[in-house]
Amino acid sequence: MRTILLLALASMPAAALAQLPGSPGPAAGELPAVLAPAPDVVLAAQLGAAEPILFDDAVKRALVHNTSALIAAQEIVRAEGLMGQARSASLPLVALGGSWTLLDHDRILSGRLVQPGSSLQGTATLTVPLVAASRWYSWAQGVERVDVATLSDADVRRTVAITAARSYLTVVAAHRAVDVSQSAVKVGRAHEEYAVARRKGGVGNELDVKRAEQERWAAEVQLQAARTLLARGREALGVICGAGGPLDSTGVPKVRDYPDLTQAEQGVPGRQDVKAAAGRARLAEAVWKDSWSDYLPVLVGSLQGYVQTADVPPTPPSGYVALLLLTFPLYDGGLRPAQSKERGALAREADDGLQGLLRQARSEVRLSFETTRYAYAGYDAARRGAESAVAALELANQAYRAGATSNLELIDAERRARDAATTAVIAEDAVRQANLDLLSAAGRFP
Repeated sequence: MRTILLLALASMPAAALAQLPGSPGPAAGELPAVLAPAPDVVLAAQLGAAEPILFDDAVKRALVHNTSALIAAQEIVRAEGLMGQARSASLPLVALGGSWTLLDHDRILSGRLVQPGSSLQGTATLTVPLVAASRWYSWAQGVERVDVATLSDADVRRTVAITAARSYLTVVAAHRAVDVSQSAVKVGRAHEEYAVARRKGGVGNELDVKRAEQERWAAEVQLQAARTLLARGREALGVICGAGGPLDSTGVPKVRDYPDLTQAEQGVPGRQDVKAAAGRARLAEAVWKDSWSDYLPVLVGSLQGYVQTADVPPTPPSGYVALLLLTFPLYDGGLRPAQSKERGALAREADDGLQGLLRQARSEVRLSFETTRYAYAGYDAARRGAESAVAALELANQAYRAGATSNLELIDAERRARDAATTAVIAEDAVRQANLDLLSAAGRFP
């Protein structure tokens, strides 16, 4: 839409622009204020040429270097780290310890040494969770979180690929807009040169020359606007692909085979965004259903061996201690029911989100077919209109050169031809964008 507005504004005459809301117009009988020339630092800037790239290479490059794709990949690593943390609570723990005690003097009671003034002690402790259902389920949920992170990464990569493809198509359309504007400038210059020649030959007049000049400069304005859009599109493509500079298209990309409506609807569950939403819903459901494990007791076994320098009967200098610790929480202030309630709400939210996404995806499939049909019909009409406008321009040019009409008819024909060509470019871009929407809605892209 922004492209259409810019092109439309570029083709509007100054008088029409002055009528736009917020546009200060000149006073009656006065010319609009002239802006200062472009600064020398702007005119002298030497920008590097944009790197040409193929459509498929641009998509692949975006998937490798785009910031969102890189962050999504790190989210998988983060999920693996969280899974490792949850797993550690279910595995045995081995710990070594040591202590050195120094007293001011030996402790002697009834002529018997109770505690020496200096002693060393070393311990080795093995702790094993024997019954810990909640920890085991947390481990399993951590594994599933890694799978969900992987699906989310695929969803992000899908979004990045579609964005890169749209940026590439925008650059293609901007190239076509530049070509149309350059053609309009050539026509305007030829008209201006012919008007000047007629005036010098005593046939034309100054009014025809000024009209031709105004039309030529209007085409120049549209050309510069189209070049600006091309520069913006190149920079946007470079950013989405993670490049250090602008990237340029190498031509119109080839379109893959289109699915029919039945195949497109069947491909909805295979879309990366739908898979990611389904994975999140399954995880939330599993966490909720596993809440019962919070009510089970936890049994932990511990075995500790020790060695000490103090030989104080009846404590031997070495030995071990075995311990079984059973924890069975009976009342926790309503914590576990509240946690189960929260998890249930999250599970229902995830399922509602999945169902909504499925409805949206099927709607996108139907809409993409309708949009593609209308886009092709609109492009065919725009193409035919552009051909008719070019033919009308040729007839007007012949009539003007023969002296049958004034240059008003020729200028009107030039404007109509330029507008028709611009409309054809916009319609052509709409077809490509509709094709991309159809493929992505059906799960065929990327």
